[in-house]
Amino acid sequence: MDNEKSANQNYELNLQKLAVRFSNDPLAFVRHAFPWGEGILEKYDGPDTWQEKILGDIRDRLQNGETRYQAIQIAVASGHGIGKTALVAWVILWAICTYPDTKGVITAETGRQLLTKTWSELHKWHSVCIFKDWFEVAAESIYSLQKGHKYTWRIDAIPWNESNTDAFQGLHNQGKRILVLFDEASVIAEKIYEVTKGALTDKDTQIIWCIFGNPTRPEGAFFDAFHKQRHRWLHYNIDSRTVKITNKELLQQYVDDYGEDSDFVKVRVRGVFPSTSAKQFITREDVDAAVNRPVGVMNYAATVAVLGVDVAREGDDRSVIATKIGRDCTMPLKIFRGLTGPQLGEQVILYGRELQKLGIPRIYINIDYTGVGASPYDYMVDKVPHIHKVIAANRSSNTERWANKRAEMWDRMRDFIRDNGCLPNSPELADDLCIPEKLLDRKGRLLLESKESMKKRGMNSPDTADALALCFAVPIQEYLDGPANMPRLTERRKRHIRNPYKSL
Repeated sequence: MDNEKSANQNYELNLQKLAVRFSNDPLAFVRHAFPWGEGILEKYDGPDTWQEKILGDIRDRLQNGETRYQAIQIAVASGHGIGKTALVAWVILWAICTYPDTKGVITAETGRQLLTKTWSELHKWHSVCIFKDWFEVAAESIYSLQKGHKYTWRIDAIPWNESNTDAFQGLHNQGKRILVLFDEASVIAEKIYEVTKGALTDKDTQIIWCIFGNPTRPEGAFFDAFHKQRHRWLHYNIDSRTVKITNKELLQQYVDDYGEDSDFVKVRVRGVFPSTSAKQFITREDVDAAVNRPVGVMNYAATVAVLGVDVAREGDDRSVIATKIGRDCTMPLKIFRGLTGPQLGEQVILYGRELQKLGIPRIYINIDYTGVGASPYDYMVDKVPHIHKVIAANRSSNTERWANKRAEMWDRMRDFIRDNGCLPNSPELADDLCIPEKLLDRKGRLLLESKESMKKRGMNSPDTADALALCFAVPIQEYLDGPANMPRLTERRKRHIRNPYKSL
């Protein structure tokens, strides 16, 4: 009896040593915590390459003194059948088994999926885990069996609900470890993402936030993790064809039937976001093509510059200056916050001078005059020779085609992007260009989605894209046919000039 007790004590001590050893190494945990090649794992020799990569990146962040207590945010977009839910289960078990009093929240697309798929997979892997006797997997939680720790050392499966976000908002665990995990994250409401950010504020705490999903929607918080917020996340796109366990013949049938670049294959096979939604006005595919299109050699001395100035109205909106020089819109955007009207006007003038120093002889300014835009316009109108106020809600130049001026600007910009226009490599501009949806008014004319509607969908105001669209507000003769002896931007031309805003 004493020998058996001693053996049990030694086994328990060895488990504790392993838990400490694996605490900052989820990859080593997965390799050693399960009986690979035996029982239900008879056909498997360990994690796949893509799974090892993600687990290794978490390990590297935790073992680096500079990043250990920075929130580790992992975003995984994948095709179907890659073993994503298995990785979810491994991360849950590693997190709770190797750090005392770990707390966490797991959610999924629906409550049904959370319990029948995510939690079912957790049951499977817990049953073969060497640490299984330390924890109980209940219907909606996994918790420690150590006396007095049931409520301090646990991870809960909680269906998300926009009207009740307390479980995500109140997740804190100062000085210990927090795990947040979203399965099928592309359809989880943006409000849940927002309140979860509050759990990332604990100091000297290990925080791991993982979001997994099929990239079904080219919008929303999951999409932003790969685009607008990509600098905040370690992001991965997993092609199902590169994974050991997938049915390669079926995947090839998808490619043969739908095409490599079809949205069906992008989402279900390649693990990348679709090019467009049903209502999307400008597609990501068109934007990417314009970003990668070479500008070539341009004679700037014979070409005017058009500046689009979008004026901030409220809150997080920014004032933005965009530049168009012929087919070249690659000049970096100028972005400002908190400027008064005159201060913004002065920035526009200074930027115009910079362009003239580059040899560009003439600068046109199209400014958003709606609301607060009147102030910078009034400041500049007597100081520069070529300025035009644009009111987005005004009539378009073709009232049978466009419902208002805004729709006309964006439509002209879209044609430019599709044809031979060149855009800067700006993820923010690319995202903004793809935000608005196209609508039709009662007369069947093009009408662009309003900023208010976009914000209701959780989208930011597309300030950078609106600035670029202003460059297309008025048809301008952009190529000069005479000598470049034009007036400086700081002088208003005294003699008569032909109207540069004449209709095409």
